[in-house]
Amino acid sequence: MKTDVHESLEAVGSEAWEALHADSRLRSPFLTWAWQRDWLAAFGEGRRLALHAVSDDAGRLLAILPLVEVAPGRLMLAGGADVSDYLDLLCRRGHETEAWSGLLDARAADRATWELHSVPAASPTVTALPSLAAAAGLAATAIIEERCPVLALPETWDAFLSALPKKHRHELTRKMRRLEREVPDARVVWETTPAGIDRRLDDFLTLHRASREGKAKFMDVRMEGFFRRVIGALAATGGARLALLEAAGGPMASFVTLEWDGTVGLYNSGFAPAHAALSPGLVLLAHVVRDALERGCRRFDFLRGEERYKYEFGPVPEPVHLVTIEARP
Repeated sequence: MKTDVHESLEAVGSEAWEALHADSRLRSPFLTWAWQRDWLAAFGEGRRLALHAVSDDAGRLLAILPLVEVAPGRLMLAGGADVSDYLDLLCRRGHETEAWSGLLDARAADRATWELHSVPAASPTVTALPSLAAAAGLAATAIIEERCPVLALPETWDAFLSALPKKHRHELTRKMRRLEREVPDARVVWETTPAGIDRRLDDFLTLHRASREGKAKFMDVRMEGFFRRVIGALAATGGARLALLEAAGGPMASFVTLEWDGTVGLYNSGFAPAHAALSPGLVLLAHVVRDALERGCRRFDFLRGEERYKYEFGPVPEPVHLVTIEARP
């Protein structure tokens, strides 16, 4: 095993990166070349990148661990826990244990702390890393950081409705009928291409900033630039979509969704407070779920956060972990 540390993504290159991503256990959009590149461009200025690349004896790339220094002696996974819902070691499926062993051996004398945010519970980084670290003379802990409500999608909308608790089914259908009755010209519009998303992203951003206190602060100029670049880049490969609920008076609600491996992820949202009484966000979300199952997707991932409205659709929470690696005291 060989471990090299680089200071730029280009040292690995997009082709090798994407080939590794395609062969990995976690093929989330947050680990793609485009996401990592655009995140570093937006938020990596002034931060040292330590890109750990693990190769086998034949020189084949096995794994990539991109870390950025956030303070002296403290590094975290590139991608940022504030915008990336699933992060992890990017590794060829089935080689996680040997890749981690190589990484741990290479850093055995390093006193720096590595913080790995948003790691799914089933990942070997959670299940195997603590014991591997102990064998290498290091300490590793994994604690639940947050939960992602995830819904297994049935084949039909009727089956989905039937599986909901009676109260939630009644409320959802009532709100959908009310909006149809009171805003009969309301319609759902989808943008799935980079050009289409670029054309309508201003509508999403306006709704996002207006929908809840704190969202305007979150969506600052730097964050907006990141959204514009990365959502368009993912859309170019079928990995992102923009949904809008609109009527003659303008857009009422909007969602950005991300897609991978038969999964639709509810990434971000916005709605017009003036229409809050009509629950436009919940109505649009119902259309987004229905669209996903009708296109044959088998999972709907509400991503991080356990807001009450998500659980009205019947998902099951799946934890993500913060994994910390550090020298023993």
